[in-house]
Amino acid sequence: MYNCDLSCNTKKYLDEYSCILNQMINGINNARLTNSISHNFIVQMIPHHEAAIQMSKNLLKYTTNLALQNIANNIISEQTRSIERMRIILCCCAQERNSRQCLCKYKAKTDEILKTMFSQMSCAESTNNIDCNFIREMIPHHMGAVRLCENALQYDICCELTPILKNIISSQKRGIMQMKQLYNQLCCK
Repeated sequence: MYNCDLSCNTKKYLDEYSCILNQMINGINNARLTNSISHNFIVQMIPHHEAAIQMSKNLLKYTTNLALQNIANNIISEQTRSIERMRIILCCCAQERNSRQCLCKYKAKTDEILKTMFSQMSCAESTNNIDCNFIREMIPHHMGAVRLCENALQYDICCELTPILKNIISSQKRGIMQMKQLYNQLCCK
């Protein structure tokens, strides 16, 4: 399964990452969907955010890079707050109904975004540089979140959900930019 040249720490990191990725995929794919885009977005984004939190905690066991520690800690705090906000509004937002046509269009685009994200995260290159591995795994995760939010914002959604989506977009785009800059500084290529 692994390149023979990978260290024990890298293998432990990657084993945990694989578990986190599988839990996220199962959580998203097994979410109970309804005729509410608002509800569907929330119940699929919560396991997505939970994965980012777990990925960040996994990284923090191994990294000594202060910039990456800050990025991981920001992911943990921002996405924990986002999950709390989404859980608070879930029941209210689930009342917002959408037409069958909108639901089908939303689901088709969501499925496409998720398929791309799952594939990119599953196929991320793994080396003995755990910091670089994390960045290669987290960038497609963040890009997926941005695309999922942008997709949901095209439809009638619960008014309490809109600012959460806009916050996710801005924070994840900022995180992508920070990680890309750090990736180049770390000479990960």
